[in-house]
Amino acid sequence: MDIHHIRYFLAVCETRNFTRAAHKCNVTQPALSRAIQQLEDEIGGLLFRRERNLTHITDLGNLLRPRFQQVQDELFGVKSEASKFLCLNDAHLKVGIMCTIGPRRFTGLLTDFNLGHKGIQLQLVEGIPARLSELLEQGELDVAIMSSADNFPERFDVTPLFRERFMLAFPAGHRLSQYDAIPISAIDGEIYLRRVNCEYWDYLTDLCDAQGVSTIVSYSSEREDWIQNLVAGGLGICFIPEYSAVVPGLQVRPVAEPEVTREVCLVTVAGRRFSPAVSTFVGAVKSYGWATTPLTRQNEYLN
Repeated sequence: MDIHHIRYFLAVCETRNFTRAAHKCNVTQPALSRAIQQLEDEIGGLLFRRERNLTHITDLGNLLRPRFQQVQDELFGVKSEASKFLCLNDAHLKVGIMCTIGPRRFTGLLTDFNLGHKGIQLQLVEGIPARLSELLEQGELDVAIMSSADNFPERFDVTPLFRERFMLAFPAGHRLSQYDAIPISAIDGEIYLRRVNCEYWDYLTDLCDAQGVSTIVSYSSEREDWIQNLVAGGLGICFIPEYSAVVPGLQVRPVAEPEVTREVCLVTVAGRRFSPAVSTFVGAVKSYGWATTPLTRQNEYLN
């Protein structure tokens, strides 16, 4: 059964005339008549009864008309939705964001993208790198923005976006405030508050061990805001990424001797074809001026 047969049938139902129906469908009258005959042969019964200039719909035609109308409406609905999607009028996009990445660096990008592509609806999904990688591979995410202390798997395409330093956060009046940049050796013996989702935890721990530095882990939490508030309350210190959004009362200084940095990257699945929405977003991320975006450095380290 051809969709054109259904369209011709519904046109005859509407006009009650084969000639007018053919004109409406932009086909010749003989072609339309043949199509109706083929539809009747396939169904096994007459759909119309022709009497001079008037065409009557048979009982079988009346029975099938709502079903055929539903088929045509569904098809037109599919085409309409596809057109909106391809024209970026009603497209959805899932972007994975590593939970330790603060919003300060991405607000400008998302604002610019929204202004230029209001038809694309972005859903941000937070997670740790292992979880985001899993969702990305399963197709539950379109792209991810994250960092890793190790190399990403070969199945991913990775585009570096920007680097950020690790900072040491401590409460106001702490002895570490004397440093413009804090050497790792200076935190020996300090009480440390662990950010459980920090992807650089093992790296930072090994770095401290190599420097002969020992800290006392007092509290651990998956919540960045909890750890920061505990630090601000005088319960210890912690490492945080440079562009994290920090709570009031928190003091920060860059880590030195050695300096510790991480590279934040755009990650996609190698070889996977992009939808128009994904392709547009990936292009916007890659072309964004990460190196030149104005950004106050923690209000001069929140002195």
